[in-house]
This record gives sequence, C-alpha cells and structure tokens, in this order.
Amino acid sequence: MKVYKKLIDARNLLQATELSKSGFNKFAGYKYFDLGDFLPSIQAIFKDVGLVDVISFTPEMAIMTIFDVEDGSCIVFTSPMGSATLKGCHEVQNIGAVETYQRRYLYTTAMAIVESDALDATTAKEEPKPKDLNGAMPQPVAITAQQIGSINALIEQTQSDESKLCAYFKKPSIALLDRTQANQAIEMLQKKLGEINVN
Repeated sequence: MKVYKKLIDARNLLQATELSKSGFNKFAGYKYFDLGDFLPSIQAIFKDVGLVDVISFTPEMAIMTIFDVEDGSCIVFTSPMGSATLKGCHEVQNIGAVETYQRRYLYTTAMAIVESDALDATTAKEEPKPKDLNGAMPQPVAITAQQIGSINALIEQTQSDESKLCAYFKKPSIALLDRTQANQAIEMLQKKLGEINVN
C-alpha cells in the first residue's frame, strides 16, 4: 500500500521543516508544540504527497485515519479519550478542549513528533538536599529541655499515651526527638487539648 511510503515521506518532510513551539506550561516551565505550530505544515505536506487525514471521536476513543488519495489505502491511529474540567467553562467547552488535545496527540503520534522537553520537565527528579558551607549534610538539632517539659505537661493534660507518641515519630523516648519533631508533637498535643476543652 502506497499510504505507508507516503506517510514516511511526509514525516521526513516535516522533520526538515523548522517548527517553533508556541505553547508554554507555566506549572512545569517547559515549551511545547501547539496544534497551530505544525498543522499548517502537515496539511501542506499531505497535499504535496497525496494524503488526507480524517479525525473522529467516540466517547471512548479519538481516531485519526490517514488515506492515500490515489488508491484509498489507509492507516488508523487511535488514542483513549480523556476528560477536562476547566474552570469557568461549560460542558461543550470542556469537550472542545479534550478534542483539541486529542487532535494534537494524534498528529504527534502519526507524524512522529518528539517533545522531549515536556518529558524531561515533568519527570520526577530528586530534590538536592541542602548542605552547610563545608558541604556536609545538616544534622537534626536536638530537642530542648523546654520542649521536653512542654510535651510532658501536654501528655499529662491530654492523658495521652507517651509510647504511642514515640512510636509515631519512631523514637524510643521523647528525649530523642529532634527539635522539628518536638514542635510537631507539641502542635499535635495542643490541638488535642483544644478539642478536649471544647467538648
């Protein structure tokens, strides 16, 4: 079937075209190809090589069929349908948003368009841990005597189980908490005390 050869030719012609990314994801900080960035070029290439694309949607699937205009042979690309809940938009606008995204993804697949920036920007990376001026990892600061006194007083006032509190922080005793954990323990116990006083 000629459609396969024509699609390869179309992909090669698109790769030789200088495309610029106009879309920008503010959350992840990367640029991406918007539908309008490549669609005019694709349509011009399809006209030159003798291809035409037809896109349709069902509730479950987005479907692109690329036909050879000479012999009628075709290739089908599909993508599972998603959903959108854009703020301030009614149902039809949300459907339109989904269909626009699906069209972009179908063209990206059919024409082998690679967007590595989007993948790199959204791939989880381990955050570097802060180091001191000498390059050493900071050590937890030990609990203060005042914090120990506050925790013990709150345990007594709330009739809390000290062993359960220690187990929560995975420490054998209150004295082995660091200052951050101690502050968290005090906050938890104060909240419990407030609930007791309200009741």
